[in-house]
Amino acid sequence: MNTQFRIIIAICFITFIISCASTQNYKPVEKLAKLKVSFSDSKWDGKVVPKDEVCFRGGANGASPELKVEGVPKGANAIVVEFNDSDYAPLSSGGGHGAIWVLTNGQNTVTVPSVPTESDEVPPGVNVEHKHRGHGSGILAGVYLAPCSNGKGNAYFADIKAVFKAGSDQEISKLLAEGRIDLGRY
Repeated sequence: MNTQFRIIIAICFITFIISCASTQNYKPVEKLAKLKVSFSDSKWDGKVVPKDEVCFRGGANGASPELKVEGVPKGANAIVVEFNDSDYAPLSSGGGHGAIWVLTNGQNTVTVPSVPTESDEVPPGVNVEHKHRGHGSGILAGVYLAPCSNGKGNAYFADIKAVFKAGSDQEISKLLAEGRIDLGRY
């Protein structure tokens, strides 16, 4: 097998793994609304990840930032948050650092609580879309993996989606609005 063919096979395999681990498929509506997303805690500035909010391997017992999501459209019954590392391909999309969701309860503004790193425990009202895909020395299993690049300057972000989660096989899950927030570099 030549090298070029092996590279193509490896790329296909990685794409397959990422697509299997990404969040539930939501059919986008024709005109996606734009969500406004902000931090509830001022220690998060979107430029630098707070030193106490990194993974265990990085020397902290971090947690995801609490997020305020505004502009949730009517018909959305949940907010999905996918945490990613844009500089590490295996965790760069689809919630590589974990994905959670909360109910909207018909509200236009929703607060998404903070979730601890490398733990299966989540606060009341938080549901697991899927656990993080991180692995390696010193990384523990769990729902969310806090920034964990050992200070290499990786850029972390979260994709936020207002969705209609189907409650039965007769319904279709829909993506109604999107937003993004930079968590910062670590």
